[in-house]
Amino acid sequence: MSHIDLNRLIESLEPNLRVALETAASTAAGRGHGQVDIAHLLAAVMDAASFQPVLEQLGLPIAALRREVSDALDDTVVSGSGQLALSQNILTLGREAWICASLQSGRRAITLADIFAAMDDEPSLRALTRGRFPSLRMLDRTALETLLQTDVVAETPKSSLSPASVREDEFLRLYTHDLTEDARAGRLDPVVGRDGELRQMIDILLRRRQNNPILVGEAGVGKTAVAEALALEIAAGRVPEKLQSVRLLMLDLTLLQAGAGVKGEFERRLTGVIEAVKRSPEPIILFIDEAHGLIGAGGASGQGDAANILKPALARGEVRTIAATTWSEYKKYFEKDAALTRRFQPVHVREPDEETAIRMLRGIAETFMAHHGVKIRDEAIVAAVQLSARFLPARQLPDKAVSLIDTAAATVSLARQTVPEQLLLLKSELAHLTVETDWLAREPENTDVQERRQAVTTEMERLAKEIDSLQARYDAEIAALAASDEAPAVDSDKMASKDAPDVNVTPLITPLRTRGLVRRAASLAPTSAGEEKLVPHEVDRNVVAAVLARWTGIPLGKLLADQIESAKSLDMRLKEKVIGQDAALERIGDAMRAARAGLSDPRRPPAVFMLVGMSGTGKTETALTLADLMYGGSQHLTTINMSEFKEEHKVSMLLGAPPGYVGYGEGGVLTEAVRRRPYGVLLLDEIDKAHPGVQDIFYQVFDKGMLRDGEGRDVDFRNTTIFMTANTGSELLASLALDPDTMPEGEALEALLMPELQKQFKPAFLGRTLLLPFMPLGKEALSRIVDIQINRIRERIFSAYGTELALSEEARNALVGRAVASEIGARAIEIMIGRDLLPPLSSFFLELVASGAKVTEALVTHDEKGFGVRAGAAGEKEEFADASGASVDKDAASEGVSRRMRQ
Repeated sequence: MSHIDLNRLIESLEPNLRVALETAASTAAGRGHGQVDIAHLLAAVMDAASFQPVLEQLGLPIAALRREVSDALDDTVVSGSGQLALSQNILTLGREAWICASLQSGRRAITLADIFAAMDDEPSLRALTRGRFPSLRMLDRTALETLLQTDVVAETPKSSLSPASVREDEFLRLYTHDLTEDARAGRLDPVVGRDGELRQMIDILLRRRQNNPILVGEAGVGKTAVAEALALEIAAGRVPEKLQSVRLLMLDLTLLQAGAGVKGEFERRLTGVIEAVKRSPEPIILFIDEAHGLIGAGGASGQGDAANILKPALARGEVRTIAATTWSEYKKYFEKDAALTRRFQPVHVREPDEETAIRMLRGIAETFMAHHGVKIRDEAIVAAVQLSARFLPARQLPDKAVSLIDTAAATVSLARQTVPEQLLLLKSELAHLTVETDWLAREPENTDVQERRQAVTTEMERLAKEIDSLQARYDAEIAALAASDEAPAVDSDKMASKDAPDVNVTPLITPLRTRGLVRRAASLAPTSAGEEKLVPHEVDRNVVAAVLARWTGIPLGKLLADQIESAKSLDMRLKEKVIGQDAALERIGDAMRAARAGLSDPRRPPAVFMLVGMSGTGKTETALTLADLMYGGSQHLTTINMSEFKEEHKVSMLLGAPPGYVGYGEGGVLTEAVRRRPYGVLLLDEIDKAHPGVQDIFYQVFDKGMLRDGEGRDVDFRNTTIFMTANTGSELLASLALDPDTMPEGEALEALLMPELQKQFKPAFLGRTLLLPFMPLGKEALSRIVDIQINRIRERIFSAYGTELALSEEARNALVGRAVASEIGARAIEIMIGRDLLPPLSSFFLELVASGAKVTEALVTHDEKGFGVRAGAAGEKEEFADASGASVDKDAASEGVSRRMRQ
């Protein structure tokens, strides 16, 4: 057999077939096969979308052929050698296909039709392929002859072009994407608010040398959109004359590297693209997104990679490019390469402010409306920008607002096509209760089963009525929605942006017509005042807030700006949970109302409180209660025990280890907690016990609301209310509280505390906080705390045993007296309940369960022996049924229990 020149053979393949051969080589290498065989080539051909029409025209059963090829690949022996070569079968196939293409059909390139013709004509290949792949016997020979002739006709008009020019066009077609063509076809969204960056980029492109702008900005600010804006301007003819006929092509680095496993293949492709750009009759500008991928692409960094291949053409001005990357990647890759830095001129793409972001969203809202088939109100656009700016600090505008409005539109579109979630949950609950009823019917009859069955039946009746009501509402809303869709589409809230005169905007509707439409919609689907629609008719601020609630876990009601009732009544509700600290709670309420009203400095945390006082006065409970009332639950409280950071070397644990140290990349205790839950309450407990160096960390937090962690990331504290607790000054506060008549208040009390506090904290640190003294609790406050603690136990007992628990006056006085004498305040009550009261209570109810007796009331007593429990309320005697059903005197029956429980 004569020698075959592999380079000439590969060059003679048409581009798609050449890519298929490269894919086949990658498949063989990935499977550990030593040679690229016909099975690998067939697998690559069937996976390529460009070959599907040819395979269908040839009448081949693709599914069956795919199974046969897969079996052949599985049966191929894995080679231990790292060398990869073309098999003799592939070489024979290439030679016969070249003969078919050049000598028989007169073509310069081998096509897929030539490959199948060679398989069918050459005897050895015919026997081999039909034996391994029986599906090839169904090849339609007539269709194959037609394809061979069609390829000849299709190639004839190009005969005047040189082979080099044909290959150059192929490089551009395979590895670039025409953005100007997309702009002319209307496939690009309008771009608003980037006029400055666009003008700066055009200025750089018009230079004679070093005419390569690089768009630099954080992820999500719209760098790619600026390049698309240039394509839109070129398509509209609104660029200088030198750019009028320019084509803006986006270079796809992924496609350049795909299948380029053979050494030199990547360089050949990129060089081909560069030569095609240089020789193109039309001027071409290459757009390279994620341009840091140039460094090291196709080879080791600085050794034949894409960046070094591009440098000479960029330096001579033969190729103009627009690159885009982030600041961190620019610093990491470009600034270290002086040659690349000289060839690219940075264009800073900054995050837009909220007003500009709103204009950007108005410019693209029409696209989302057309895609999702729903209406988007202007208030939804404003809410998407404002809420995302506040609650998604880790992402950038306009990307996060676009994602939010897009998801909200998808939510409304989905809600129109599916049953509402509330209705599904009710039906699911009804189904569970139905199953429970079936199981209860199999149980032996007794009082507990009868009571449970009655409760389940009652609940099922309630659920059935609620389901019927919701179903009727759902049907009415669907009918109203269908009626409104038949009417001409109107959007009463749509506003035109003055900065985007080319964006088509629906004219505003007169107020009279708007009121008429509202009345008509209300008559079609009447709902109660304040009743939320089951099927949203349009994207409004409530839908946007609901989507953000799902993303962040923040309850919906806490997101809407008009939900201020919680802040208005905050003092009263705090005083219900935190006893005896009215002055401090009122100042907390004032600060939180100012933050909720938007009057506090938006660059800082909503509030920073320093709670000082002895242990057990309600400092920690205050932070927990505020998280529950203002942020939607105790899960929004993050507590850090600052006593763990007494040593100076542990301070870095708050921010995270810097590069090069153990623990780098794991995040800091403080920064990681706030980064994951930026909206909530941060409690720095016992900060007076931490190393003084900790205070230096928080200056930036208190002033700017930002803190940079060990990995260089900025963590946002602007939505985090900060509480710090300290026991500093406890002795002073205790001595002042001995005489309530002479005890100072307000600024006078703070002035007395300041010398004590300055022993622990720096004046600059204290000056950035709101100081709140927590006074020792008196008997009245402690008595109320006892009631709160006992009520919690009472609820648990009633839920488990159906028994009402009462507390005698002697028992109350014992708990209060112990707390007054203690140095830990209200914590003594909790300790005493757990140590002295719960043991007799648990013994009492365990004895009753063991005897089968039931009581409706129980009383906690106290005497010189300790706490005790007896059945019945104070001063009463009650009978209850024992296990045999006989009537027994409750005091007599429980006497033994009470006696054994005495402490």
